[in-house]
Amino acid sequence: MKLSILDQSPISSNQTAQDALIESMKLAQAGESLGYTRYWIAEHHDLPGLACSAPEVMLSYIGAHTKKIRIGSGAVLLPHYKPYKVAEVYNMLATLFPNRIDIGIGRAPGGSAEVTNALSDNFLQQVYKMPNLVEELIHFFDHDFPKDHKYATVAAAPIPDTTPMPWILGTSKKSALLAAENGLSYAFGQFMSENDGAAIIEQYLNAFQPRKQGEVPEVLLTVTVICAETSEEAEEIALSNLIWALQKEKGEGQYIPSIQEAKEYELDGKEIEKLAKMKQNMIIGNPKECKNKLIELQAKYKVDEIMIVTITDSPRDRIESYKLIAAEVLS
Repeated sequence: MKLSILDQSPISSNQTAQDALIESMKLAQAGESLGYTRYWIAEHHDLPGLACSAPEVMLSYIGAHTKKIRIGSGAVLLPHYKPYKVAEVYNMLATLFPNRIDIGIGRAPGGSAEVTNALSDNFLQQVYKMPNLVEELIHFFDHDFPKDHKYATVAAAPIPDTTPMPWILGTSKKSALLAAENGLSYAFGQFMSENDGAAIIEQYLNAFQPRKQGEVPEVLLTVTVICAETSEEAEEIALSNLIWALQKEKGEGQYIPSIQEAKEYELDGKEIEKLAKMKQNMIIGNPKECKNKLIELQAKYKVDEIMIVTITDSPRDRIESYKLIAAEVLS
């Protein structure tokens, strides 16, 4: 089993945004030393508690502080942007960090309606055009527009020796088929979905159409995992993330609460039910428990790679969680 990291660059109770971004770099370094395959950082806009609005900037910083781990976006929210500019940016990264760059592509707004309007015009219309945007982006990467196309002579310079590896990120049949029809790799976000991921991944595999001879479908599954030496400790650490999720629903949650703040948060009956439901979509436990559940997911979803997202109040607890999982699964 291959393991990778998805980082949302959370801002903890005692951190600034700068602190959080530096901790993201340290997480990538730790992931590299522990044997994780890739490190992706997410794009969010004006969402309290999350620091990264520009993955491309962070990837330059992280690439300069790592040597071999694959790095990428999870995801570039393509309806906000022109494909040509995205291709330029990721070709630039692939030129600086050869054979290391992934580009995850998503269609979500990444923030509120007001933020969406501030970022781009006609977002919904661009979402409807998502298949065309993806096709255009891939043509820019491969530099293979038909000769009569308006962009046939346009290059997304600099042209790297190795093209960034494109992925479609999603949680639905629509995203799976978009990936399959374009011959792209697919990342299913199980951590943020209640859909039948196994069925969606199967649809992707059955519909896959290779862009080039010899290409095969590639899938990864993204899950939330919090691991500690004991199950009790893991449950305690996970409480910060769970309470933060409830706070966000209320328009609160400016940062990830400390464990103590999370313990002191007063829950009503509905919130207790919500917490229980959220935990069903997470892996929380000691190293052996986490390994067993990861193996179960691997078998259920028929994937070779699992990408782990871990949000804790303490950066130390977060890196320790990844260390314990690596020691149990990758060693």
